[in-house]
Parts: sequence; C-alpha cells; structure tokens
Amino acid sequence: MGLSSRPLSLCFVIFCNLFLISHSLEFAFNGFNTSGVTMGGSTDIEASGALRLTPKTPNLIGHAFHRDPIPMFNSSPNASSFSTCFVFQILPDLASRGGFGFAFTLSPSPGFPGAEGGHYLGVFNSTNDGSSANHIFLVEFDTVNGYNEELDKDGNHVGINIDGMTPVASDSATYSVNGTRAKEEIDLESGDPVQAWIEYDGFGKLLNVTIAPIDSPKPIIPLLSESIDLSKVVKDSMYAGFSAATGQKYSSHYILGWSFKLNGIADPLNIDRLPFVPNVKSSSTSNVKLKNALIATFSVIIFLLLLALGGIFVYRRVLEFEHLEDWELECPRRFRYKDLYKATKGFKESEIIGIGGFGAVYRGVLEAHGTEVAVKKIMSNNALQGLREFAAEIESLGRLRHKNLVNLQGWCKHKKDLLLVYDYVPNGSLDSLLYTNSENGKIILNWEQRFSIIKGIASGLLYLHEEWERVVIHRDVKSPNVLIDAYMNARLGDFGLARLYDHGKNSHTTNVVGTIGYIAPELTRTGKASTSTDVFAFGILLLEVACGRRPVVCEAARNVILVDWVVECMQVGNIYDAVDPRLGSNYVSEEMEMVLGLGLLCSHPRAETRPTMRQVMRYLNGDEVLPVFDHLSASGSRRVDEITSRFLSLGLSESIITPVYNSSSSVGRVSTGSFHSGR
Repeated sequence: MGLSSRPLSLCFVIFCNLFLISHSLEFAFNGFNTSGVTMGGSTDIEASGALRLTPKTPNLIGHAFHRDPIPMFNSSPNASSFSTCFVFQILPDLASRGGFGFAFTLSPSPGFPGAEGGHYLGVFNSTNDGSSANHIFLVEFDTVNGYNEELDKDGNHVGINIDGMTPVASDSATYSVNGTRAKEEIDLESGDPVQAWIEYDGFGKLLNVTIAPIDSPKPIIPLLSESIDLSKVVKDSMYAGFSAATGQKYSSHYILGWSFKLNGIADPLNIDRLPFVPNVKSSSTSNVKLKNALIATFSVIIFLLLLALGGIFVYRRVLEFEHLEDWELECPRRFRYKDLYKATKGFKESEIIGIGGFGAVYRGVLEAHGTEVAVKKIMSNNALQGLREFAAEIESLGRLRHKNLVNLQGWCKHKKDLLLVYDYVPNGSLDSLLYTNSENGKIILNWEQRFSIIKGIASGLLYLHEEWERVVIHRDVKSPNVLIDAYMNARLGDFGLARLYDHGKNSHTTNVVGTIGYIAPELTRTGKASTSTDVFAFGILLLEVACGRRPVVCEAARNVILVDWVVECMQVGNIYDAVDPRLGSNYVSEEMEMVLGLGLLCSHPRAETRPTMRQVMRYLNGDEVLPVFDHLSASGSRRVDEITSRFLSLGLSESIITPVYNSSSSVGRVSTGSFHSGR
C-alpha cells in the first residue's frame, strides 16, 4: 500500500507545479517602448524610454497598463499571489508645489471611464468613489492631502485602497534603515527616483508595501503590512497598471522601470539600464525661491529692528520711572492698573468706603484670588504735592509691620492716578462706630471693646515712635484714621502726612498739618511736629473714646472743645458726667477714671508735661499708676474731689474756653467753618 501511494503523490506534486507554471505571468521593463503597454489620457513615452503619465500641466489624467490581462484565480478560492517592483520619479512645479500623485492599480479593464483628476488620481469620480462594484485595488503615492476636506495641504504618504480613495492603511513615505526600526523620510516630490515593491501572498492574505531611494537596497521591514483578502475584490481577469492626475497643482509623473510576476518574486530591475530624466529646476522657479528667501530675510531684519526699538523704548521708560520713584525700593510690589480697575468695578461710587483729605478709599476684590482689598486713590490739586504724599505713605508704610497698623500690600502709578492698596478692614473706622446708633445697624462699642481699642492704638504708636528702626511721626492721629478689623482690633492707618527721622535726632518738619481738634498748641506756634504732638492727638482720641464726643462740637450756638468740656465736668464736681451716656454704668470705674485722666494728661497744653507712648502703655497695662491717681481714697465723692483737685493743679484750667455765642466767630482759634473743612 505504501509503495503504491508514492508514485501517486509524486504525480500530484508534478501536476500542481505544471498547473502553477501554466498560470504564471511575468514581465520586466527596464525602460519602455510602445510594445507591451496600453496608454491613455496624457501618457506618453519619451525618447529616453521613460513612461510619463502626466506633464507639468494642470487638470490632466494619464493611464498605462500591461496589455495582457492577469488571471487572478488558479482553480482556488484564494486570489493569486503576485509581486511587482517599479521605479518612479515625480518632478513638481516648485512654484506651486506639485500634485497630485499616482497609483499602482489592479482593475477589471485597462481604463477608468469617467474618472476625475485631483485627489481621485484619475481612477474614481465623486459618484463611484467607495463603491464595491468597482473591483479596483490600488496603492497610492499621494503628494497632496485634503481629500474630502475644504483645503488642500502638503501630503507625502503611501496608502492601500480598495474601491475608493479612503485608504484601509496608510503611512508617511519612509523606509527602515539597515533592518532596524529607525526610519528616514522620502520626499516623493524631491525629483529623485524612488523604488517601490508591492507583494501579495494569496494563501496568507497579506500585502506588503516597501519603498526606498534608488541607490538603497530593499529594506527588510516593509512600510505597510496589511491583512487583505483580495479574493473578495478582484475578478478572474485583471489588468495591472498605473494612473496619475494633476489639478490646480501639477507635476510630471514618470515610471522608469517595471517588473511583475504572478505566483512568484518579480525580477529585480537593472538600475543601470533605466532611462534618465534630468531633475532640472527652471530659472523662474529659482528666481521665485530667491525672491522668497530675500523677502523672508528682510522680514526678519525688520522684525528684529522693531523689537530692538520697542525694547529701547520700554527700557528708557523703566529707567525714567525708576529714577523718579526711588521709594519703589521700599515697597516693591506694584499692582497693574487694570487689575485694580476691575477689582473696584471701575472705581464705582458704590464701592467707596471712605473719603479723606487726600482722596477716596474703595473696596475691591482682586480677581486672581478673590482677596478683599482697600484701594486708596490719592487726589491733590497740586500734582507734585500729591506725588509727595503718595511717596511719603509708601516710604512710611512700605516696611512697617505691626498688628495694630494697617498693612500696605502695594501700589500703582498710572498716568495721573496714584493708588495705594491696603488690607481690607471690614468694620470701618473708629469714627463711624463711635458716632452712630443701633438704629443704623451699626455696632455700639461696649467699654471692654473701647479699652482694647485704646491699648491697640497706643501699641501701634509706641512701635512708630520707639520700636521701629527710625522714628515715625504720624502727624494725623484721629478716630477716622483708626480702622477696626473683624476681631475688633484697632489698626492705625493713613500715613500720608507721616515723617521719618533717625533715633536720637530732632524732627526738622516745620509746616503745620493735621486735623482741627487734634493739633497740639505748640504746633501752631512753631510748626514743629514731634512724637509729643502725636501724644497730644492720642490724648484727644482717648477722651473721644471715653466720652463719645467729637474733639470740637457746635452746641447751643457755640463751639465746645472736648478737653475743656471734660475739665468743666471736673470743676462742677463730677467727672463721670463726661462719660458716653450710651455706656450707661457698664464700665469699670477705675479704668474710666484712668482713661479720662490719661487723656487730659496726654493733651496737656505744655508738651513737657505729656508722657511718652512707652509710659502710656505702662499706665494702660497697669504696670504703673498714673501720678494723678497715686494714694487716692478708696472710693466715693472724696476720691472724685481729690482727682479733680490734682488735675486742676496741673494747670488744666488754663485751657478752659470762655463760651462765645456766635457760631461764625473763632473760639480758641477754632471755628465751626474750619472744623467742617476737614484737614
């Protein structure tokens, strides 16, 4: 049995080989002539033997096919295997960057009736594109992207297509180097010849596409490797060939050599025998490139010149600004004007939270992180004076850091606008809390809060006078300049009048500034501000907090000075008549006596009698007893009488003002008109 089967097996193998050979087809063209090739459209064979599918002319189509049909089935359900190798060359019109490319095709007939150019490459049209009735297989070598898009753009890719221009697989035109995964790009429109290999395995249903420069060997790794069953696409008899097209962009598309084999490996082309097509760039193209290069060069030079001029302009502006604003070094943070403009809603009136002699203060919310700030807009009739006030406040507050001082966050100078940015203090000024009532929805300060506020202001002034690196004279201590934060802590602000000098030296400030009612008597005589003049204003502030009255009040057609009114209460025998009636009896008598006494002592008309702020802090903290209260009786009217006599012995009675019943007259050098005029 085994012996008889061997001859049968051998006969079967011989029969199969003979069958495959009988259905094998192969050809090779190392250059072309009119024999063996069917041409259509713009295709022509040049004298050199190069097959030119299209010239450099817009809107053309060119076809070329092998004249004999290819049998695609060998009594098997699988399409026949085939291998083809060809060399192509694309010479674009560089002035417009060429187009559109070409394709290797397998089609049922040697032509494409009704085909369109451009992106359809002379194979399909807008009607049959994508139809399975086409039975067309192609590999495209495309140089223009933009199929089914509004705009064309540069393309340089290879794709595998079935029955239409939408590829089933595509990739940029590259080849692997030395069998590695490293790839190098091939510019299909470089004008240099390129080799291409297309190999289909009918049994494994695998298609490989490979490209490489003409002087390189065939790469081991193909560009495209795709599983495709061509038995569902091709018919029994197919024609192999090429199709190319131009559009508004155009190129010359050449096939220099072509080898094909059915059921086997195509013979390699003889590179030396291939026709030569010169890669000539026209003089007009060269001129265009030269012109473009010159335009680009001049554009870059002009841009650099403009950039340099802009840089010089900005640098000079910065130098000019820095020369003018030396105080910027003390407070380096500068806000952008547009950020502050947005934060205050364009400096809207509804955002104003206070108005002083130097300008309005606006509430703002910084957009970047949602922080609330107070923005002070300096206003002055004299631009130079306004700048000085602005610089003084920055110089004073820029490096000052104390819990009872308003923290300056930064500044902004924009044209004529001078802006200072502070922490936002939600409860407003001490002035607004002292002179209000619960009907307006404001808090009425109790004694514990008032006493804490007094100590906070004193602590801030002590820091300014003695604890910072230089002496700072505030020169405008008053209740509107004391802000109350969310925890009812006092924070002294508004340093627009402040002046600095070194410890151990005397102040050289000689002009009279401040607010009516807070100005020390010697300041009006000498114009010389000192820490003692700040202490005087603080004394008035102490009496304000305890009495709930302004420093100067128009009452019964006369101006009443707060200090004198408190002394009058003493003289009639009851100092407690001076206490703010809204407090009722809800206060500590000893603390109230001490605050009233300290207020009178600090606002004494003789500067040498006033205590320093360090002594003031010791009195307020209970570390020392105010001299007026030393060895007093325990309580009762006798104690009050002793306090009265001791204060009067200090010479306070000299400051009592004789009432004048004419509201327009000056009273003790203070008039109602001057009071209402502010600073």
